[in-house]
Amino acid sequence: MQLSKNFTLQELTSTSIHLPNVPTKVEIARLQALVTHILQPLRDLYGHQICVNSGFRSAAVNSAIGGAPNSQHCTGEAADLDAADNAAIFQLIRQHLPYDQLIWESGDDHQPAWVHVSFRAEHNRKEVLRMRVVGGKKKYYKL
Repeated sequence: MQLSKNFTLQELTSTSIHLPNVPTKVEIARLQALVTHILQPLRDLYGHQICVNSGFRSAAVNSAIGGAPNSQHCTGEAADLDAADNAAIFQLIRQHLPYDQLIWESGDDHQPAWVHVSFRAEHNRKEVLRMRVVGGKKKYYKL
């Protein structure tokens, strides 16, 4: 199912974990909103391919990968992105798009390893964080 010019439902639900990962109609509607308000506009601004490493996650998939129990991936509101220049897509989202949460995930001061972004239909917090692994645990810092 094509959600936009550059994004499909399949790439937003793909997982390497061999567990069911099928969104409901409500979760598909949220994924569509994420694509409409964040992913496709970002792709248009950036002008190059953006890969979705993780989009929707069923509760079983989320648990298997050690995701946060309250992850917006489980509601169809979040995606982890990777591009040739992750710092550029982070800044484009931050400066131009109506995100709920934006996270510079791992990496270094010049490039995140990937970018997490979420979108809600109502009340986007515009929360910007940086995640670092400290002592084997994920720590989040406000930017």
